[in-house]
Amino acid sequence: MSDVKRATYIFMKKITILIILAFSILESMAQPKVIAHRGYWKTDNSAQNSLTSLRKAAEAGCYGSEFDVILTADDELVVNHDDKFKGVVISEATVMVATAIVLSNGEHLPTIDQYFSEALKYPDLRLILEIKPLKTTEREMKAVELTVAKLREYRLLDRTDIISFSLDICKEAIRLLPDTKVYYLNGDLSPQELKDLNFAGADYNGLVLKFHEEWIKECHNLGLEVNVWTIDNEAAPEGNFDKEFYKALAMDWGFGLRFKLSFLVARLDLGMKLYEPSQELWRGPSLWFRNDGFAVHFGVGYPF
Repeated sequence: MSDVKRATYIFMKKITILIILAFSILESMAQPKVIAHRGYWKTDNSAQNSLTSLRKAAEAGCYGSEFDVILTADDELVVNHDDKFKGVVISEATVMVATAIVLSNGEHLPTIDQYFSEALKYPDLRLILEIKPLKTTEREMKAVELTVAKLREYRLLDRTDIISFSLDICKEAIRLLPDTKVYYLNGDLSPQELKDLNFAGADYNGLVLKFHEEWIKECHNLGLEVNVWTIDNEAAPEGNFDKEFYKALAMDWGFGLRFKLSFLVARLDLGMKLYEPSQELWRGPSLWFRNDGFAVHFGVGYPF
């Protein structure tokens, strides 16, 4: 083999290897990433949002582990999904009362300090931190402020994403942490609206994306990420209708004014959310007039 042929062969071999590596990297990036919802708790000796559920998510090789943070009445952060849990309203209780609650696996409800200390043991596990909505905007801003301070204290910002059902919480997190990925959960903003508010992407229930399949492509075209929850099996995105369907029903109430003239009918309606199934949350009067708690509609028609 001549020197020219040998050099050409070596060059083509290197190009081929680089192309294979490039395709391998792209393929791995395109694979869905699995996140344990409230940790990996559907296993022995584990419980939702427990330290064990965090450890087991890491041991299972999950990309990340999601957990929920609630602000107590004395301005401490604890990890739990439900505000009302085992007879205690956590956002109205002290941290001493909240952490006295015993989880189903025997652990006590953890503080964010305990949770972050455990998370430091698993540096390859991404943290998906959900800040739970509170009764007032002031309390929500306090929750964001303290959460950001804790993330900085434990140096976990580079491996943490922030999510919330509260648009106010998300906006404040984006303002304080412009380089951190923040996702909105409520499912009522279009991809363009998310982009305009500087969200990293959509993080919506699978049924939302089922009804708005075009949003997936729109997100990708806008450079936004798409996260979907909660998927337990391949059939889940199609939805189902079982004997507990009533738990997915929302409730609201409202009133309206109707003006009937000889040539048209004008109507003004005000509606407030009572029960939001996606959050398993009953909304009292203090939440009715939050920016995501009510809607005003005006309509004009013919007087048939």
